[in-house]
Amino acid sequence: MEPQVHSMELLSRSSRYAENAIEEENPTLERLAEEGKKVTKLNIGDPARFFPTPRYMIDAYIKALNEGKTSYVEPEGIPELRDAVAARYKRMYNEDIDRQSIFITHGVSEALIFMNSMFIDPGDMAVIFKPYYSVCYTGFRVFGGEPILQGYQEDRNWDLDTDELDRKIKENIGAGRRVKYISITNPSNPTGMVLERKVMERIVDIANDNGLILISDEIYDEVIYNGAKFTSVSEIAGDVPHIIFNGASKDLDATGFRIGFVLVPGEDKASEEIRKKMSDYCSMRLCVNTPAQYAVAEGINNIKEHEREVSEFVKAIEERANFASKLINESEYMHVVPPGGAYYLLPKLDMSRLRIKDDREFVHKLLEEEQVLLTRGSGFGADGHVRLVALPTKEILEYSINKINEFCRKHSR
Repeated sequence: MEPQVHSMELLSRSSRYAENAIEEENPTLERLAEEGKKVTKLNIGDPARFFPTPRYMIDAYIKALNEGKTSYVEPEGIPELRDAVAARYKRMYNEDIDRQSIFITHGVSEALIFMNSMFIDPGDMAVIFKPYYSVCYTGFRVFGGEPILQGYQEDRNWDLDTDELDRKIKENIGAGRRVKYISITNPSNPTGMVLERKVMERIVDIANDNGLILISDEIYDEVIYNGAKFTSVSEIAGDVPHIIFNGASKDLDATGFRIGFVLVPGEDKASEEIRKKMSDYCSMRLCVNTPAQYAVAEGINNIKEHEREVSEFVKAIEERANFASKLINESEYMHVVPPGGAYYLLPKLDMSRLRIKDDREFVHKLLEEEQVLLTRGSGFGADGHVRLVALPTKEILEYSINKINEFCRKHSR
């Protein structure tokens, strides 16, 4: 009986932390669809829904299928893709990394599950910055972990108080808590903020001073605009043990391919142990989608086509994000810090002007009454905010923001 009780406790704990604010309105969506109502969805950051996956990527996938590349392959990923990722980081960031230090996963989401399973035991702590990306970056709670939350400062364009961060870490370590890693998402989902190099360097120093692993999610590293400058951890980490997440979903506009990259550079003992564990985890799930791996390898190596596609993509995102930011900041009910990367906006609602209890009620009622779907900011650790994606056309964004303003006027105090 004891194993059954323990199993139920684990199931209860898992479901408690499996909340996904992005999808929680799905039952309402289904009902509205049955009623014949059309919903404008600004809740999911899926570029392939608005910008078709580039033709050269599709052709590479078809080529792999036609060549019969549909069997199991190496658990860590095919050599062609791992070499392509290594060449990309050398070309873009002058990072020297060999194939054996690169692992292919089912997106960054699987990589996070691997990392938390590897690092987190009950009572362990991890540092994440708030606002954070929803369920994925609080997933260590499923393993019994606890967060050290360091908030970005919205009134300072989402700046980060790194001195406060260092104090929090030292206080917890001094109290005997086991702090395992610092996790960065740069550019940020959901704010679109891009960390300045000096801030990144300070975070590296903090990780080094406190003996922590540094994890950097860089999946939006080519979606940079408005004069922002991106710094990869690979450029500044030096001998500090670090792990980099990236993948095909955003820069290559291939979300459904489900291809992620995990880079574990470093000759230190910790990095060596992480690589061994990554091999073990990869082996347990056999391999990642085979034809998709070949397609992404060819997509990365086709530099000319990729640069043309991503340039057009980023230009469109910049125009749409700036257009939406301007409209939002003209509203009397909300304000947003314009992004410098990714394709999200996180407006702050002026709740004092609304007869609405919180951002959860705001999102639900907006969907019911105006058929516009956002994601509540509290799902990202940002109470009183909403997240919307700037991927749709300017016409759709204008329509949606006008609907939000109409809703606010209807529910104003």
